[in-house]
Parts: sequence; C-alpha cells; structure tokens
Amino acid sequence: MTLVQMQPRPACVGPVHRTVGEVMDAAGPQVCDDMSVEVALSVMAAARAGVLVVCDQDGQCTGLVTQTELTAIRDGSAYTDRVRLRDILGDHGSFASPVTTMAEAEAAMRSRRVGALPVVDGQGSALGVFALSR
Repeated sequence: MTLVQMQPRPACVGPVHRTVGEVMDAAGPQVCDDMSVEVALSVMAAARAGVLVVCDQDGQCTGLVTQTELTAIRDGSAYTDRVRLRDILGDHGSFASPVTTMAEAEAAMRSRRVGALPVVDGQGSALGVFALSR
C-alpha cells in the first residue's frame, strides 16, 4: 500500500492547506475483491455510484474501480465471467491519509493519472474517497 505523503498541519490552516479528510466524500459502496466484474457493475447501478471501494478478505482497502474501467473490461475480448476485481486492480495501490493535504493528493493523482483516491486510516480501512472533481 502506498500512502501519499503525510505532513503535520500548521496551527493556522488556510484553504491551500486543507486536508483530504476535510473534503472527502463518504466511502460509498465497499465490495470484496473476489467479486466478479458483472456483479460489481450491478452493485454500482443499484447504488447509483460511479466508483466502488475494493477491500480484501480482512476489510483492508485495496483500491478503487470505476464504472468506466469495469465496462471496458467486460466489453473486452479477453473477458470471462471468472474475472474478479482483484484481477483487474493493477496499480491502484495509491491511497491518501485523512491528513494529506489536497495539494499533495491532487499532485499524486495527476502523476498516476487517476481521478480518485481512497482515503484510509492507519489500519488500511477505507474512510472515504477524494476525487479531482472537487
């Protein structure tokens, strides 16, 4: 798991130094990494969510998947109903701490070309999602 750099906040925090924890969205639907792509798409549709937080068997956040990613995989020629979320997570191992500044998180997201980061606590449990659209 790769945490985005964390730095202590100064006593006087302005808008430039806001943290991910202050602006993150609720974690939303969390699913197990052994879920199939088709079932994950159904969960997204039912929850009207564009992103799912993926966790392992121990409840530790392993990444995020988007509807766009899942649809592309399902529509690909190599797709079978045996493809599980853990098989497609790839390099989704970037996470943010609630005390990560927005600027740090945004820089990490741009460099990794991802639109959202899961926000996790010290034990790896998902607390929320920070998205660039903010």
